[in-house]
Amino acid sequence: MSISLPQLAFINELDKLKAVKRQMLLAHEEDRRENSAEHSWHVAVTALMLKDYAEHPVNIDRVITMLLLHDLVEIDAGDMFAFADEADHAEQELKELAAAKRLFGLLDEPQAQEYLTLWLEFEAAETHDACFAKAMDRMLPLFQNMQNKGGSWARHGVSKEKILNRNRLLASAAPRLWDYVNQQLELAQEKGWLTPA
Repeated sequence: MSISLPQLAFINELDKLKAVKRQMLLAHEEDRRENSAEHSWHVAVTALMLKDYAEHPVNIDRVITMLLLHDLVEIDAGDMFAFADEADHAEQELKELAAAKRLFGLLDEPQAQEYLTLWLEFEAAETHDACFAKAMDRMLPLFQNMQNKGGSWARHGVSKEKILNRNRLLASAAPRLWDYVNQQLELAQEKGWLTPA
């Protein structure tokens, strides 16, 4: 069996994700900005490590696949700061959907449809697998910002309430991790890393 030309084209296109910079600063590298490829790998491993915290049974292979695919759209659409305003997020959603169709469209069927369907499932966050995957994607920056004295939260003046709202999916997807998030945000507030509401 050989690799198809569309699969090679897709694999080569993925290399561009390494050039997409995120807001997350890496404390251990003199505050270098993380790229989206690093994030995708890191959040996939995070989900693998924390799968036992899922409130409902999840298929970890599907969760990891979603997490490895979810930010590929940033190759075309770029990264958007999590706490940008709603109008910017709405515009970004349209860009990301167009990017998903283009990128997964590089593949032959049925692989193209399989990956697009998984990406859409992640975005909708209605299944247990997608809810857990999205909760991990939103929780990982909390771990990173806590290790970097507030990191991008402090730099952009983010409040505790905004972070709680963004991570609220954890309350049902992984309640024990939701409790942890609340404890960490109390600590971040005490340390002055968060902007008062």
